[in-house]
Amino acid sequence: MNASALIKTVPAHRFHGGVHPPEHKVESSETPIEAMPLPSLLILPLAMHTGIPADPVVKPGKSVCKGEMLAEAVGGISASVHAPTSGRVVAIEDRVIPHESGLKVPCILIEADGEDAWRSRHAWPDWQQRPMDELLSRLRNNGVVGLGGAGFPTDVKYRNKHKPIHTLLINAAECEPYITADDRLMRERAEEILKGAQVALHLLGAETLLLGIEDNKPQALAAIKQAAELLHQPLQVCVVPTKYPSGGERQLIELTTGQEVPAGGLPSDLGLVCQNPGTLAQIYRAVVKDEPLISRITTLTGGAIERPGNYEILIGTPIETVLNHVGAHLKQADRVIMGGPMMGFALPSIDAPLIKTTNCLLVPTRKELPRPMPDNPCIRCGHCEQVCPAGLLPQQLLWAAKHRDLESAQLHSIDACIECGACAWVCPSQIPLVQYYRYAKGEIRQENEEYIKAERARARFEARQARLEKEKQEKEARRKARAEAAAKAQAKKKAEGAGDTAQDDAIKDALARAQAKKQGKTDTANETSLADLEKALELAASKVKKANERLVAAEQDAPDMANALRKAVTKLEEKHQQAQKALDEARNKEPSA
Repeated sequence: MNASALIKTVPAHRFHGGVHPPEHKVESSETPIEAMPLPSLLILPLAMHTGIPADPVVKPGKSVCKGEMLAEAVGGISASVHAPTSGRVVAIEDRVIPHESGLKVPCILIEADGEDAWRSRHAWPDWQQRPMDELLSRLRNNGVVGLGGAGFPTDVKYRNKHKPIHTLLINAAECEPYITADDRLMRERAEEILKGAQVALHLLGAETLLLGIEDNKPQALAAIKQAAELLHQPLQVCVVPTKYPSGGERQLIELTTGQEVPAGGLPSDLGLVCQNPGTLAQIYRAVVKDEPLISRITTLTGGAIERPGNYEILIGTPIETVLNHVGAHLKQADRVIMGGPMMGFALPSIDAPLIKTTNCLLVPTRKELPRPMPDNPCIRCGHCEQVCPAGLLPQQLLWAAKHRDLESAQLHSIDACIECGACAWVCPSQIPLVQYYRYAKGEIRQENEEYIKAERARARFEARQARLEKEKQEKEARRKARAEAAAKAQAKKKAEGAGDTAQDDAIKDALARAQAKKQGKTDTANETSLADLEKALELAASKVKKANERLVAAEQDAPDMANALRKAVTKLEEKHQQAQKALDEARNKEPSA
């Protein structure tokens, strides 16, 4: 297959807004990638990614090899942490990380032994034959995250495919001023990038590989085309105009396909997955070569650095060590920025380590990038609305954020703001618009979290109330059951002794009179005694008959009462026999006329 058949050029489209800040890329893009020397101490935060912090699997004092897992991914969205070199775990403690808050988080500290000895690795040259779950597990176990800035765990992006994916978009725009890490990577390691893209295509089940790249990277584009020819990889190329922020995921999708990602939606809704070159290269290393994410290409640039360029640096290297290596003159600059001048932030401390999402360290001179002037009132010029790539109304968002009108901010789609800083760049009043938007987003996020907590608490309370009510009903049902059982027992007892009292009294009276006769009582008394005995006998016979009738009915309708009635019948029959015997004795002793 010839090159013209393999590589096709597709036209570029447009997106709303955008700005053209000075690029400042040649300062770092014209020298090859250089490996940073091995530091003596590595500081590895447990949270260098979006999601739940990793859980340590080592303890202080343990010796580890290069690439060995130090902390394991936890939950659905998380990423493992690995040893960038061999050495000894000296501590697990809170340290400052590169974040504008300046807060400390748990970190694993490794003292390098200088040997840089690898753990055992198992390459998969036949990765196409491996089950999909094994490939995804390799990504997760090797701690691969997006290297474009967000740090989203890569395996999650390939697991959660709610819709069929037909296109993998390589985001090679790298529109932020000063940053050239992806540019140099494409020039020098284009083959690794495309091999990683082949793995990604396989995981996605996609057929189309689309490259979106700005027109200020001709050498990188040529290298990617050459690698595609060597690998016989079909490739669509869309060269977009240099314009910030063309590297935004939604903006590049619109530039390369002409489609807009729905509000609140994902690129997968359009059948696309977007990945940057650095991440694709790491996918290849993780899946095929079994190498975890332990280093990355980082741009070191700015007027206060003697040797600007792109360096391959071990994750966890202290930023102070990095700056000393490239000859940074911190006295010429009053701040160190992580990221570019548009979306980056000033580091509170250079004691923090370089992490997985550190794509650039910018050390500008005061003249090169002066601190912003105090902001003035908004003059409603409308420039911010014209350059907003998301098509928002920055003035309205500013008003809502200033007055903490979070409902209004949400109505004006503040969540769609990508915080690119284009609005602040053109603002003649020098208003730090992005900072206001970040504040409002944080407040909304906190309110949502509190609402979720309140809903969970309400659900727990309602569940408890329902449980208590159920226990109360069960208790009442048991009480009723006991009462019914007691009533039945009492009824049985009454059934057993029904009629016994009157019958017993009659028999006793008859026997007493018979005894009186025996002792010489009058004949009248004897006659009365015989009559009473006959009545008692008749009454006993009647009771026996009725009891037998009840027993027959009980055996049919209430088997549980039959036994009790049988006992009652037996007692009545015994009473009847006693009455008969007493009558017979009285008649035998009666004197003849």
